[in-house]
Amino acid sequence: MYRRKAFSISIQTNDDLVKRNLVIMWFANFFVAGSMTMVLPFISLYIETFGNFSDAYVQTWSGWIFGITFVAAFAFAPIWGRFGDKYGRKKLLIIFATGLGLSVFLMGFATSVWQLFLLRLATGVFTGFIPMSQALISTQTPSKVAGKVLGTLQTGSITGTLMGPMIGGVLADMYGFSATFKFTSITIFISAIIVTFGIREFKLAQTNEADEKSYTRKEVFMHIAKNPVLLIVMLISMLVQVAHFSIQPILSLYVADLNGMENIALFSGMAFSAAGLGNLLMTRRLGKLGDRIGYIKVLIVLLFMAGIVYFPAAFVTNIWQLIILRLLLGVAIGGIIPLRIAYIRQEAPLSMQGEVLGYNTSLRFLGNIIGPALGGVLSGHFGFSAVFFVTSALLIASGMIMLTAWYKHEYSGKHSHSLSS
Repeated sequence: MYRRKAFSISIQTNDDLVKRNLVIMWFANFFVAGSMTMVLPFISLYIETFGNFSDAYVQTWSGWIFGITFVAAFAFAPIWGRFGDKYGRKKLLIIFATGLGLSVFLMGFATSVWQLFLLRLATGVFTGFIPMSQALISTQTPSKVAGKVLGTLQTGSITGTLMGPMIGGVLADMYGFSATFKFTSITIFISAIIVTFGIREFKLAQTNEADEKSYTRKEVFMHIAKNPVLLIVMLISMLVQVAHFSIQPILSLYVADLNGMENIALFSGMAFSAAGLGNLLMTRRLGKLGDRIGYIKVLIVLLFMAGIVYFPAAFVTNIWQLIILRLLLGVAIGGIIPLRIAYIRQEAPLSMQGEVLGYNTSLRFLGNIIGPALGGVLSGHFGFSAVFFVTSALLIASGMIMLTAWYKHEYSGKHSHSLSS
């Protein structure tokens, strides 16, 4: 009787801790995502303050300085994931937030493109805060509600991403670029502080030997390779990012082509933000739906939906049509992120989840690198429409691959088993 009562108290305490950790990480992700996107809109303008450079020079360096962060993040994500499994995720979250805050603060003192480049490289090394926070909350959350919980967590980073560029623009206009970097670093340091004093890391009660075992890197690879659906989910993480980021370099130009140069900044911002708003509105609901009927089923529908929505964007004739399509795209893309993390939470033992999520994050960052380059090449050689056609085909192909893998390795196996029994 005493043991049963103690066990119920322990469960209740863990439930309270999960809720508390979720709230704290929501705000931490809000601050980090908002802070990192505050400075993105004016990096090229900041470069211009370093000297009297040509437009080609500024554009070239803007691309390198923007992209180096993703290259570093791609390289370090699996390493950090393995460290998190071994030494704890809270420690890494504090390191990430401190490193990010310091990097952004020092950008306010940069006087050359090389200094800014190296600081953006350092930012990439420490840019795993949001994926690591997802791993921390994921491993503390029962798998039956992982989609809803991770969807809720994602709304924090989405909200920050929506508000960051607007706040950064206001600060830059009022106080200048250099001061904005320094102000921005403060909110990142706040994230480090609230994680340090607010987050309590714990592990769910281990239910089997697989969750307790320590895995080598080779064993982690073998686990992924032996689970075809898990492998496809991770590869599709890259393809979705390629598709989503392929439009980023040309969206403002496409808006100008549709609407002219009048209020170009306003309408470009609306087109960018529409996708984020779609994310915010539906990501939690879609995660909850995945908990109820299965993550892969919902994921397949969203991949097809995203591909179908992208296609007519090539034929829009005014800005409002584009904004509506971007809103619908945001609904689909936003649901994909928590669903794939929840599926990894379901399929990978707890003691290797950080490393598996690290590989997933690494593939996402690889997509972030490939996507803008692909979009720029396609639009430069074949026009804006080609980007939408190729992106639509890529997403629909992803849906077909996911559907085939799920049917072959999960649905048909369970169905034949139920018939034989």
